[in-house]
Amino acid sequence: MRSLFASLALAAAIVPATPGLADEGLQEPPQLVVAISVDQFSGDLFAQYRQHFAFGLKRLMEGAVFPSGFQSHASTETCPGHSTLLTGARPARTGIVANYWFSPGIARADKRVYCSEDLNDTSSTSKEPAVSARLLKVPTLGDRLKAANSLNRNVAVSAKDRAVVMMGGHNIDAGYWWKGNGFVTFAGRTLSPAAEGENDDAARVIAAGGRSYPVPAWCEARDRTVAVGKREVGTGRFAMKKGDATAFRVSPRMDNATADLALRLVDEMDLGKGPATDVLSISLSANDYIGHAFGTEGVEMCIQMAELDKTIGRILTRLDQRNIDYVVALSADHGGFDAPERLVQQALPGAMRVDKALDTETLAKAVTAKTGITTTGPMLYSDGPGSDIYVTDALGSADKAKVAAALATILRGHSQIAAVFTAQELAEAPMPTGSPQDWTLKERARASFDAERSGALIVLLDRDVVSIPDPDRGSIATHGSPWDYDRRVPILFWRKGLPGFEQPSPVETVDIAPTMAAILGLAVPEGAFDGRCLDIDGGPANTCDGARP
Repeated sequence: MRSLFASLALAAAIVPATPGLADEGLQEPPQLVVAISVDQFSGDLFAQYRQHFAFGLKRLMEGAVFPSGFQSHASTETCPGHSTLLTGARPARTGIVANYWFSPGIARADKRVYCSEDLNDTSSTSKEPAVSARLLKVPTLGDRLKAANSLNRNVAVSAKDRAVVMMGGHNIDAGYWWKGNGFVTFAGRTLSPAAEGENDDAARVIAAGGRSYPVPAWCEARDRTVAVGKREVGTGRFAMKKGDATAFRVSPRMDNATADLALRLVDEMDLGKGPATDVLSISLSANDYIGHAFGTEGVEMCIQMAELDKTIGRILTRLDQRNIDYVVALSADHGGFDAPERLVQQALPGAMRVDKALDTETLAKAVTAKTGITTTGPMLYSDGPGSDIYVTDALGSADKAKVAAALATILRGHSQIAAVFTAQELAEAPMPTGSPQDWTLKERARASFDAERSGALIVLLDRDVVSIPDPDRGSIATHGSPWDYDRRVPILFWRKGLPGFEQPSPVETVDIAPTMAAILGLAVPEGAFDGRCLDIDGGPANTCDGARP
């Protein structure tokens, strides 16, 4: 990483002020950037519940509101989505094409690579990775700030290591994520008193168990049972048995703990009180855990929306009490889709689970039947239906080409497949431009494509097809599709004194970093971002004047 940071130090510089905010008395850069990601916070959820927000989200809606933000790429997963938020770059540039991808030539049995692992660490595996930002090909906002001024602090907290790494980047002063029953940090570092204190508090909560959460009056219409496989969902209240760390994680309690740790770190490190602007990234993961376990349209998610609003409100109030001049950017890594069993009841008759025949073993057998080609080990690798498919390196180039061609034909003939693109097709395609809402499927796939890491075939499931074939084996609902219910997310900016407005036209999450760079007066080289600066001051002056290199 020496060359990366050397180049950043030369390229990035702090300019004295942000010209576009001068008329509002905000010409000085803020003391603290608070970047909040709400994992699996779709634009649909935001629209559905915004009328009920009364705390933190209500305050953020008094700032600059972009209800049609887009994670514009096709691979709408946690790692790719988080990689866009503070880099200003799409996955095609960040290199983060999925949560997991495959490297057929790698010297490990499963050929699987985790997005936030250090492949140079011989102890690292895809299941127990050595957590690192080494695979992230671009710098984050925090990286750029620290390259310009080493006095900037860059801190990231989440329930997920990949959210910490992708928002914090390569040069993180403090990074914590949840593992098992407590927060952990990078190898070679020790937990600070703030993290130890939060772990002690979480341990007491887990040991004691917890009562059900109350159901807000506006959630009562969603409080009904839906059968999903052998389970029933739709009436959960997040009661927690004593010692149940999983129930703690899959509940609003996880967001509370994440927020508590972030605030403890603000105090411990005096964030926002130093000589340079600090960055605090907070990724709240409970939406995602709850969405996977219970779906997005039941009382469980409704309760979570109410609690999320309170949690964000508590973060903002505590920062106010510390007299910190801070700016907030809130968005999400992706949206989400409900369990098809409930969607069918809600006038979406085409919602369905993916055909089990689209798993890699079944597809490999179909390829063998079509081509006569066999292998001693797995022929194909994939992270599930609708993911990239990789062909084993055990075959020669000619046979690999035959396998890929036969597989593409098989997939294109399946009724649940919307599109199949070869690596060569996407490599030759230009990067998309214009409104992300209008991009073709090929353009969405191109924004996710990395020639070194993407598969031989990029497979996109049809609209309303949920990529979980069996809800009894884990999650009942998910995301990851190229459709707008997974791509569209809210983007909110707030700072004291910032005039409020709402812009319904589509923007992208890659616009957040260049906008923040302008607010901070951070000069960035031409072409460093895929996104553009958004003029959020709402006045005749232009926020984005400060973004020019």
